[in-house]
Amino acid sequence: MLASMGAKIRQFLQHVLPGVVRPLRVLWNQVIGFVFLALAVWAVPSTLRAVREFKGDAESFFRVFLAGLFAVLMVWFGVGSFLRARRISRARD
Repeated sequence: MLASMGAKIRQFLQHVLPGVVRPLRVLWNQVIGFVFLALAVWAVPSTLRAVREFKGDAESFFRVFLAGLFAVLMVWFGVGSFLRARRISRARD
């Protein structure tokens, strides 16, 4: 009796889990993408301030470079995460 119950539970999970896991993975990637894009938006004022205060020396160049690099990387990761979510949602079994 326990063996047949275990088999039924296993069969149930094999049918239900794929229908639950995929939407959760899509949602996770979308949430992570939103967080990365929010960080990129948050970095824009700092980048603009660093560009306005650019004096031509190495220190101000380094500040502009780091702020811009951070913003670009966050946009890259955010867009990549949304594209990954789209690829997961459109994948066939």
